[in-house]
Amino acid sequence: MTLLAYRAPAISRVAGADHGTTPGRTAGPAVPTGPAPRLTSTVAKEYVHRACHAEVFLTGSEQLNETTFAVTAQWPRAHTFFTTPDGTRHDPIQAAETIRQAGLYLAHTRFGVPLDHKFMMWNLDYTTRPRQLLIGAAPTDLTIEARLVPQPRRAGTTIDFTLSTVIRRGAHLAATGHARFTTVPDSTYRRLRGARREVDPAPAVSGEPLAPGRVGRIRPCDVVLTPADAPGTWHLTPDLWHPILFDHANDHIPGMVLLEAARQATNALVSPATVIPASAATTYHRYAEHDAATTITARHTPGDDPDALTTTVTGHQNGEPIFTTVLTGHADQR
Repeated sequence: MTLLAYRAPAISRVAGADHGTTPGRTAGPAVPTGPAPRLTSTVAKEYVHRACHAEVFLTGSEQLNETTFAVTAQWPRAHTFFTTPDGTRHDPIQAAETIRQAGLYLAHTRFGVPLDHKFMMWNLDYTTRPRQLLIGAAPTDLTIEARLVPQPRRAGTTIDFTLSTVIRRGAHLAATGHARFTTVPDSTYRRLRGARREVDPAPAVSGEPLAPGRVGRIRPCDVVLTPADAPGTWHLTPDLWHPILFDHANDHIPGMVLLEAARQATNALVSPATVIPASAATTYHRYAEHDAATTITARHTPGDDPDALTTTVTGHQNGEPIFTTVLTGHADQR
């Protein structure tokens, strides 16, 4: 639901000698007649393509001008998946998920994209300020300035748009981000995917997952990688029943799972150190299929920040690139 504002219905009173009371009766409490306070709830989960209400981070929006919107969001103090090993900060990848939700939500609510249309995400970038990710004594309320650049271009029933975001925590800049989406009707998506829509989502590769501590995780169920033969290379083997990564059924591996694989590959490369992914830029080249083995490769590459560690992570299926992520963070020795 979006933010609600309502006016209490008018209540008639019996005229009396004592400011509206009936003689012999005691005046009751005053009935407010002005607008009630604005109450906060999450937006409808369908608008952000989530099945679970607890995974919806957006709480409302307001249009500022033709292309810019003020979106509000809240991150819980504790989350079962978006967390850091020491539990003192919000997971930077939670910013990426919030940006993803903002793009879907605005497309549905502001540009009338029907709920049965499908979205293709081509890029998802974020940069965070670690100091603003510290967890406080209450959930973290955020305001997001979301700008669609350019104005969605309509070609028949297809909409292609980019989203630029500035995320603030109070008066402080917490993160920035960028994403590009294309939306298509379900009928077009069915033709595009063909028989792939009917493929059983079973793991293409099995194996013993890496130890959670090696990939910057705490729980074994959150690990998405198993060892491969070559150095700096792993197989993508997520738990297809994971309640966050696979919040709902899908005919391909979601983009957020691939971003998580990039984080874990980066940590596996520097283990026993841990890298908190302060920023990441991801390009999605094609769908990641359930029935094809996915190879994840990570290597250190030069970056803009000489004090940070930059890692380029790629995913391949059948020799074809699936995604590329350039991730930057600081390696902390344990």
